[in-house]
Parts: sequence; C-alpha cells; structure tokens
Amino acid sequence: MADSFRLTLAQLNPTLGALAANADKARAAWEEARRAGADMVALPEMFVTGYQVQDIVARPAFAADAMAHVAALARECAQGPALGIGAPFAAHGHLYNAYYICQNGAVTARIFKHHLPNDGVFDEKRIYDSGPINGPYTVGPVRIGTPICEDAWFDDVTEALAETGAEILMVPNGSPYHRGKFDHRMSLMVARTVETGLPLVYLNLTGGQDDQVFDGGSFVLNPGGQLALQMPLFDEGLAHVDFTRTPEGWRAELGARAVHPDTWEQDYRVMVTALRDYLGKSGFSKVVLGLSGGIDSALVAAIAADAIGPDNVRCVMLPSEYTSQHSLEDAAAVARALGCRLDEVPITGPRAAVTEALSPLFAGRDPDVTEENIQSRLRGLILMALSNKFGEMLLTTGNKSEVAVGYATIYGDMAGGYNPIKDLYKTRVFQTCRWRNENHRDWMMGPAGEVIPPRVIDKPPSAELREDQKDEDSLPPYDVLDAILEGLIDDEKSVAELVEAGFDRDTVKRVEHLIYISEYKRFQSAPGARLTRRAFWLDRRYPIVNRWRDPS
Repeated sequence: MADSFRLTLAQLNPTLGALAANADKARAAWEEARRAGADMVALPEMFVTGYQVQDIVARPAFAADAMAHVAALARECAQGPALGIGAPFAAHGHLYNAYYICQNGAVTARIFKHHLPNDGVFDEKRIYDSGPINGPYTVGPVRIGTPICEDAWFDDVTEALAETGAEILMVPNGSPYHRGKFDHRMSLMVARTVETGLPLVYLNLTGGQDDQVFDGGSFVLNPGGQLALQMPLFDEGLAHVDFTRTPEGWRAELGARAVHPDTWEQDYRVMVTALRDYLGKSGFSKVVLGLSGGIDSALVAAIAADAIGPDNVRCVMLPSEYTSQHSLEDAAAVARALGCRLDEVPITGPRAAVTEALSPLFAGRDPDVTEENIQSRLRGLILMALSNKFGEMLLTTGNKSEVAVGYATIYGDMAGGYNPIKDLYKTRVFQTCRWRNENHRDWMMGPAGEVIPPRVIDKPPSAELREDQKDEDSLPPYDVLDAILEGLIDDEKSVAELVEAGFDRDTVKRVEHLIYISEYKRFQSAPGARLTRRAFWLDRRYPIVNRWRDPS
C-alpha cells in the first residue's frame, strides 16, 4: 500500500455564472496538478458556478448547466489526478450544495452539504435541501472525508466521518471576509482536529462577488492543530501538500506558511479587491467619481487607483459658491498625487437655472435643506451623465457613519454603481488614509508614497452645501457617533446599555432615530465592500417602514 499522497489545493477566484470560464480554470489547475504528480486536485465550494449564487441556482436550467460542466470535466480529466469540485446537484425535486469527486472519467462520489448557514449574508435554507451526513470516499491509498464549509463548524459531521473511516478531512469553503474572521475559522478547525485526531485541509475561495470578498488563506493542520501549511490571504494560487502514512495515521509534511497582514491592510485589500472584481466581472474598466477635496472621496480615489490603475480613474470637481479655495487645492493635490485625471465642472450655472425654475413654487419660503440637496443632486446628475457618455462606472463615496444616519442625499451624492467605503466608519476612514500614505504593496496599482495630503485628513469634515458648514453642526463628533453606531448596529446593544456605558441618552436616542428613518435611503444605495459582521444589505435586514423605538 502506498505511503504517500499528494493533494493540490487550488485557491482560485471564479466568476459567478461564468460556468465555462470557471471550468477552464479548474481544468488548468488539474493540468498543473498532473504535472506536479498529484494524486488529487481540490477546488473550493461551488466553484463551477461561483459563490454566492443566491436564487439563480434554483433555476432548473442553471443547475442543469452546472452539472453538465461537472460531467464534462470528469470526462476530460480522466487520465490523471482525481478532481474534487463544488457545484449544485438537482434531482427528484431536491437541490443540494454538492461536492463532486471525479476519477477515471466519471463522477465517483457526491457529497451534500448538511448544515446550511442561515445567518449574516447566508440564506441557504431557503435555497437548498439539507443533505445526509455522507461517509468518506477513497482516492488512491486514502479515505477522505469532506465536510462542506459550514459542516466543519459543527462537530457532528466531522465525528461521523472519523467514525466511518475517514483518514483526512478536506473542507472546501466559500467563506467571505469580515474583520477577525480568519482567527475564528482557525480556532474552529483546530477544535475539529483535536476532536477527531485527523489532519484537516481548509480550502477557501478568493475574489470578490458583489459586496463580499472571499479571502483565501487556505491552510492544512495536523492532529492537535499543528499548522503544516498556510496559503496567503486574497491571492490566487496552487499549493501541493504531501501526506505521509505514519504509525499514528496520515500526516501532512511541512510546507510554506504565509504570514498574514494586519487588520488595516486586510480591510484595505478587501476594498481594493471588491472594487476590482466588481468592475471586472461586470464588464467595466474605468470609473468616475466626484472629488470634493474631502477625505472620503480622496480615499475612494486612492482605492480606485490601486484597483484599476490611475489612468482608468476620472476625478471630477464640481464647485459651487460654497466650495472653499482649500477644497479646490486639496482635490487637485489628491488627483496629482495619484496620477488621476481631474476635470472641473462648476454647478453655479445649473444651480441658478434650477433656482429660477422653482422660484414661483418656492415663493415666500425660506431656503433650507431643499436648496442644499439641489446642489448634491446636480452633482449626481452631471456625474451620471459622464458615466453614461464615457462608460465609466460612477463610484459613490459615503462612509458607514453617513450611510447609517442618512447624512447623504438620495439621488445626489448617493448616486453611483459601487461604494468601496460603505462599511468603513468615519473614524476608520482617517486611520485608513494614514495607513495608505505609509504603506504600498505589490497588489496596488496606484503610486507609492503620500497620496492623500495631510491637510485633507486633518481638516474638519464638511459637505460645503452652505456657508461655513461643518459635519458636527448636524451630527455628534465622529468619535462619539461611531461608538454609538457600533453599539446600536454592530453589537445590537440597547439604548440603556449605551447610556450605562456613559453616553448621553438624548444623543443615543437621536442617533437611533436617524438610523431607523434612513432605512429607505440604504434600500436604494449602491452595494459596497463588506468589512464587518454587520454590513448594511444582507447582514442587517430591517424594514423600511418601522415605528418602533427602543423604550429603554
């Protein structure tokens, strides 16, 4: 009996719905694994379709097409290593999130996901049927058990596999990033190795899909949680893992162990990756954004330059009579530092025309937020016109603090196709800008060095929609606001808990009210990169009309 087994891990980035292209990537990985002498090549969960597939997988034609691609792969990858790959399986009125094992020209095993996640961004119980707990399958000299993603977060599936003869656990995943997620994954997988006494392979997707980024970071553990191999976060790549039979069972030989970056870098990488893949996978190569001279738009411009290159980023300054000379200078400095094009389109003429058109209806009424919003909506109109004319996706630039309390104009500065900083609170915007000025990485397409001038970071934030306007005229200071928002949104704390923590009750109640009345704006807002466990959209699904308020 053979005493060695080589497994190739294909940590790759599929495109949702691009079934033929995804199958081609799988075939290329199989070819490389064959050249490397592998016994098996494994690809992540639902790789053939891309992930998360959501309701489109319930279309019979879609599921049938995916299954046909798996069957074709099985035939084409007959002479060489076994192929493990994720795809749906539909039959007899049931639909499963499945993992296929292909050997000798045929599908020799199918594993169905048992535990269907139904929290956060996941809603699999409404889409898939829960499959039975499958036993292990044999590839060459090894019996392999495959808990699919969530199945390894519970001990019942892995224990059943160990009890029925599995010698290695190979876990294919579609696990998206949120801050601190990797450490949680690792602790759970270590627990599975301790409980079962088996080595465990954790294989994850990479790449962006809508708001989510799958961060890779695949790893291999020996029994007791000893790290044998760790792949980089976010990067595509293949890793060959050699297992050796010992008197105690199969053990993975030590391989490369990538060092993961800190949280600030991971968040920034997610925002860049999310934008790059959202554009590339939806057919856009260029973007346009309003560059106000403020910190939010400066950060979005930097992210865009790093995602697709400065030559593909158009920045537009849209000054009014309230725009300060500092803002004009700061916008120019940001565009110059990044190497992006900067156009200027004053809105004073269009604003005067709209004011004149509305004057008969507004006669006798004092100017208020209506006139301020007209400025923002004119900017949105002009930016959308540029987007339409030149085929450049419009990026919107509101941070999570603004999105949370509705400090943004619907159909104005909220107009756009994607928002890279949608899940980044304002206080983290400041620090992220400082981080980017001090750091540059090979995956960034923008220039190194100081790309956001310190004056942009340090000046008091302002929408500049009226004379001497400051954000703190309308909102609590951002350090206070963000702490309250994290309590109410990220941690679901009560008003009473926040008051007990030292916050002013009237301020907390006001922020709570602003969150609830702004739900209709968020419902119509652009998607954006998910960084936390409670990002707006799939993580937090609240009704638009809601009269309840915390009575505590």
